[in-house]
Amino acid sequence: MKQKGYHILFWLALLQCIAIYKLQAQDLHFSQYFNAPLLVNPANTGFDPEHDYRIGGNYRNQWANLGNPYKTMSIWGDAQLFNKRFDNGWVGIGGALLKDEAGGGTLTSLKAYTSVAYHQVLGYDGLLSVGFGAGMVNKRVDVSKLTFDDQWNGKFFDITINPNEPFYYNSVYYFDLQAGINYAYFATDNIYFNAGLSVMHINRPKETFFDPNSNVNNQLDPRYNIFLNSRIKIQDMWILNPNIYYSLMGTASETVLGMNANRKLSDDGSSQLILGMYYRLGDSFIPVIGYQINDLKFTFNYDATTSSLGGYNGTQGAYEISIVKSGIYGGSGGETKALKCPKAVRF
Repeated sequence: MKQKGYHILFWLALLQCIAIYKLQAQDLHFSQYFNAPLLVNPANTGFDPEHDYRIGGNYRNQWANLGNPYKTMSIWGDAQLFNKRFDNGWVGIGGALLKDEAGGGTLTSLKAYTSVAYHQVLGYDGLLSVGFGAGMVNKRVDVSKLTFDDQWNGKFFDITINPNEPFYYNSVYYFDLQAGINYAYFATDNIYFNAGLSVMHINRPKETFFDPNSNVNNQLDPRYNIFLNSRIKIQDMWILNPNIYYSLMGTASETVLGMNANRKLSDDGSSQLILGMYYRLGDSFIPVIGYQINDLKFTFNYDATTSSLGGYNGTQGAYEISIVKSGIYGGSGGETKALKCPKAVRF
């Protein structure tokens, strides 16, 4: 009874965290946050009880019909270690590369992170994970591609005119720290829940292309990510995956909620159709379609703009593609791993 009480208190605390903030939209993101787990929470590193390792890639192209599109891409991977050393736990280690290009390369960022997490089984139905991450970030701006009001000569923007802008650097580097916690509750063989909270930019790094010693506050605000997720198997034919993601950084926030549904296409579940629908509050509807064969998954989504920007881009927001490959050490695909968690929702 005492253990069940801890489950209830944990969920109430996380739901209260979501309720106390005003929900708004935020740019530069992956709609398929569930297929970029290391970018959401370092505690997700190695958080896959059914597999020993994962490798993934994501690509997003946004607002292409408004000129130069925003392009975001990442590759990531993680693996479990010391599974045989710990009777009721394991260590996860991973890394991720993320690149953003805005306005045809005018502003570019490159981020490289490494993360480590420890996963501890709690009783017969709980799993607690704690993770930490560290990375290096480089941001560059090509000033030659920018124009300023001082360069307007009455007829056109003349790039030979000095814009009198106080650029101090065109490339900056800084060190970034992050931490997170994740809790999973395996209610039955057919129902699973998990929730996570992470904090990015814990060390409040400075990010500016101007004089870093000026009186302007150029420290990054911490970024808080909250994720609630569940998996529910129905009649051994469908696995429903409702989830919600919330991110807050300074005064900017993003909320995405919806559901994926995996439909078994083969008797052993090795072939699955993925269908889904999500909504980013105040911004866009996000239909999702994908296909999984053994441990290889392809997922595609399209963001249809519902905000006032839809009048300019014809409701064409973004498209996104992800590929995730999972596996077991020494396996050739399709194997089943012996789980330390006694209950897992799977075909």
